[in-house]
This record gives sequence, C-alpha cells and structure tokens, in this order.
Amino acid sequence: MSTAKKWSVELLIDEHEGRTRAEARLHTQDPTHLVGVGTARLNPADRDIPEIGDELAASRALADLAHKLLDAAANDIDGVNPAERVRLT
Repeated sequence: MSTAKKWSVELLIDEHEGRTRAEARLHTQDPTHLVGVGTARLNPADRDIPEIGDELAASRALADLAHKLLDAAANDIDGVNPAERVRLT
C-alpha cells in the first residue's frame, strides 16, 4: 500500500530600498529542511512595480531550492552507492 506524503514550501518575501529578497523553505516530515534564496533589484530607469520584484525573487528562490533538493538527492544516492559518482541534472 502506498503512503501519501505532504511537503510544503513557505515563501517569505522582504522588500527594502529597491531590493527584494525571497526565501523558499521546504518543510517535510524528514529532518532535512532546505532553504532557497532569490533576489531582485529595481532598475532605477524602471517604474516601481513591487509585484514584479516579488515574482522575480520568488522564482529565483524556488529555482535555488530545486537545485538544492536535486543536490540532496544526489548526495543521498552517493551514500547508498559510494562506488559510483552520481550526477543528476
């Protein structure tokens, strides 16, 4: 019988002086908790539309989190089978 697991990602976004920073925090039942970080900055020549900075920073944080999760999986595979080098893309 299969067991359903629930993972959640919490996005925290902070804006300060034309810069937006986002953190994507992965929460699982396992002890591994990963955090991805992304930033965006306002070009002085552009209109200030905070939603765009939020979107850019959040997408970059999620992409960073995805890369860290892929690295964690590769490290876990290495731990199970240390004779072979694992590279996941």
